[in-house]
Amino acid sequence: MFLEHCGERPRIHESAYVAPTATVSGNVSVGRNSRVLFGTVLTAEGGPVEIGAECVVMENAVVRGTPKHPARIGDHVLIGPRAYLSGCTVQDNAFLATGATVFNGAVIGEGASLAVNEIGHIEAILPAGARVPIGWIAVGDPVEIISPQEDEKRRELMEPQDFYRTVFGADRESVGQMMPEIMRRYTRSLGSHRMDCTLDIEQIADGD
Repeated sequence: MFLEHCGERPRIHESAYVAPTATVSGNVSVGRNSRVLFGTVLTAEGGPVEIGAECVVMENAVVRGTPKHPARIGDHVLIGPRAYLSGCTVQDNAFLATGATVFNGAVIGEGASLAVNEIGHIEAILPAGARVPIGWIAVGDPVEIISPQEDEKRRELMEPQDFYRTVFGADRESVGQMMPEIMRRYTRSLGSHRMDCTLDIEQIADGD
């Protein structure tokens, strides 16, 4: 399904393939010879989503662009099934395995990889060629790749990243009290989807 969202239409290269059960919404571009498989969601929620050339976005993955953090995927990138990418940059030749998660402001360097269910945390900068093994997490800039046994170190490094402020604009300590206001803002923003229009493939093809 292709949707016009907030006046923006997807742009799909004429050589690309988007499965009929995928959803592509708003200011999204899909590059030459890329493949977007069944159940995938590419959604520009105030910020663009760019998929480069010869990428594969596998089943039920989500790639989301936000106002402060566009989602930019380079060339020759594999995004595994059930991966979740929000407002991040993934550079050329990277590999994100099944269930990988990359949060707002993070950068996955050229040729880097995240193993099954691994996390690139808020604003983590994973350098070119780096590997995040199963059970580990990439945090910070300069990045530290932390093992499952290092719970104390993980908490220490993740504390300054302030997930709640980066994503929701709320202090960690007050997020509970602020949930009514956070959700009012969030539902108001997502309510813009009520005006979306379904598009035909002829309305979104891009040969550039």
